[in-house]
Order: sequence, then C-alpha cells, then structure tokens
Amino acid sequence: MPLIYSIIAPLIISSVAVYQGEAFTAIETARLLQNCMLIAGIGTLLQLYPIWKIGSGLPVVMGISFTFLAACLATASQDYGIMVGAIIVGGCFEGVLGLTAKYWRKIISPIVSACVVVSIGLSILNVGVSSFGSSSAYPLGSWQNLLVATITLAAALIFHTTLKGVARQLYVLLGMVVGYAVSICFGMGDTIRELGVIAVPQLFAFKPQFQPGAILSFCLVFIISAVETIGDTTACCKGGLGRDIMADEISGSLCVDGFAAALSGGVFGCSPITSFSQNVGLISMTHVVNRSTIMFGALAMILGGLFPPIGAFFTTLPDCVPGGCTVIMFGSIMMSGVRMMHDAGMDQRNTLIAATSICLGVGVTQTDGFFNELPSFIGDIFAGNMVAGVFVVGLILDLCLPRDPSHYTSM
Repeated sequence: MPLIYSIIAPLIISSVAVYQGEAFTAIETARLLQNCMLIAGIGTLLQLYPIWKIGSGLPVVMGISFTFLAACLATASQDYGIMVGAIIVGGCFEGVLGLTAKYWRKIISPIVSACVVVSIGLSILNVGVSSFGSSSAYPLGSWQNLLVATITLAAALIFHTTLKGVARQLYVLLGMVVGYAVSICFGMGDTIRELGVIAVPQLFAFKPQFQPGAILSFCLVFIISAVETIGDTTACCKGGLGRDIMADEISGSLCVDGFAAALSGGVFGCSPITSFSQNVGLISMTHVVNRSTIMFGALAMILGGLFPPIGAFFTTLPDCVPGGCTVIMFGSIMMSGVRMMHDAGMDQRNTLIAATSICLGVGVTQTDGFFNELPSFIGDIFAGNMVAGVFVVGLILDLCLPRDPSHYTSM
C-alpha cells in the first residue's frame, strides 16, 4: 500500500512539472518514482530505529504525501527547483518544530486542522477529475479515457466492498490492475527500455530555488502535516500498542516527518514524505506492531527503488487508470476533514471558524485579480493556495474568538 500511494502523487506532479524550461520526460518521471520508493523506505527505517532524537521507535510507515500535492503542483509547474527549495526549508522547519513540539502542539485546535484537511481535499479534486478523463493516446474527455477510468473506479469499489481483512486494503492496487489491463486493449501506455535493470538513483538532480512565497506556503502546510503526524502516531500507539503516546515519541516522529522530507526534496528530488495514515488503520485492525515486520516492508521499498523497471512500469500507466482511483482518494481526504469537524464538535464557534476560513481561503483562489492591489508576496502565498488561506484565517479566528459558549447562545 505505501508503494502505490507513494507513486501516485509524484506521477501527478511530474505531469505538470517544468525544470529549467523543459517538461519532464517519461524517463525522468521513472527515475523520480525510483527515488520516491527509496526515500519512503529510508524514512520508515528512521521511524523504526531512531538516530539521536530523530525517530519515534514506533511502527510508523512513511510515504509520499497527498497533503502537499496542491502546493507541489503550484510550484513545480513554475519550476521544479522552486518546489525543491521550498521543501528543503519547510522540512527543516518542521524538524525544528518536532524538537520543540511540547511547547506548541496544543496551539492548533482540532477545528483548524479539520478545516485545513477539507481545503486540501478541495484543492486537488480538479486534479483527480482531470486525470480521470486523460491519457496520452486520446483527447481529454474522450469516451475511451472515461470508460477505462470508470472501469478502474468500479473495480476498486467492488474490491473494497467484497474483500475482507488485509486484502480489502489493497482495493486501489487491484482496481489499477484491472484498469491497466483494460487500457492495454485501447492501445494506451508506452514502454521504456533505456533505464536498465539495476541502477543507482540520481541524487541532487535538481538545483533548489528559494522563493519566499513558495517557502512560506510550504511551511504552513508542513505545520498541518505535523498535526496529522501527531494524530497518526497517537492512533498507532492507542490502536496497536494499547497505550498513550509519550512526548519523546511525538517529537521523534515529527523530526522524521520534517528532516526526512527535507532529504526527500533536496537529495532525492521528491515531494515530501510523511506518516502513512492508511498503515495506522492496518495496525489497528491486525495489531501487527513488530518492528522487524515493518522493517522488511521498508527494505522492500528500498529494493524497489534500486530496480528502475518498477518505476518505469508505473510511468506506462495512462492517467485515466490512477485517475479512476484518485477520485476516491482525493474525495476521501475531504471527507476525513468533515469527519474531523464532527469530532471537534460543530458548535456555533467552530461553525463560524469553519465557514469563514473555508469561504475566504477557497474563495480568493477562485477570484482573478483579488490581490492585484496588495503587495505581490501576499498574492504569491494565497492566490493559488487555498490551504494556506484556510489555515491562516482559521488560526486567527481560533485565537481571537471568545471560547465562552454563553457568548454565542446570545447571538
């Protein structure tokens, strides 16, 4: 599962990425996927076996995150180096947050986190729908693309509703297998032979560019990633180990989340890695928490990264095949935020925070020229990134609005 989720996000990013004025080729995308598998395995090993204060010692699996997808798409489409530079700074920022977690982690309330997760889902829905109707063989929205995507989606839903236990968690992979088989019948997909069988991954392939607006946007998203990681590691302890999480475990987990993300961008050229939420569900269900077992999964990802044909295979997937599954996954992100809102409690105060932050944060990204009369750096941060806007507005409201329930009952 981490492998499948870790390759879908970079596939989407590479489809719009530009580096030094040139779009990514299929070979460059395959090499990027190779690196993504490697860093996911390395990050998981760091979680399992801490180095200094970096690592939780818990069975936390790391993978390429969808949380950063909107920010990555916005920066990679300008220049991939801008994305890499923002990830390096943002990752180090979260790593420092991890070292100081005990001082700040209660500042970000559940309702603010929930609003941000909803906005993350909203910000990438169009990407999922675009992939749903796309392939290199046929025009956008052609009946061939839509049929393949629909069959992939239907197969994934059928597997999810009919399979049991651990097999049920593989519904995305199984749906993509069915979709890929159907796409071959329509002549979709290409073969890549230039990469060889075994290869050392290319490191430091992208020169970072440090653009202040992009860096601030990523730092805001890294804060949300930190909140999500706290939730994942806490659930891992309660669901798998049957105990409360300790402060040093939270700190170590966040350090991996941040510093490994900086390593992911700066050295491997990948989008950030973070804790893999789906694995938390598997741990709660199976109670398999043995570190050696998780270690072999991490080693499998690393080995997969050393064999280019694996990455090359995924680049042959037509967009409509992963698109048939991403509409589920991206929608699930938004619904996770809705569920978090419910858990936070939708009293009048939280309703005001959610309504105002989502309306402003999302609305300004849909209004051309909204920031034209303001300093350019404000538009650079908020005009194309609804996640940043929702987070800033939500946090300000949460800090400023009175918490006394009687204030709202009299409104």
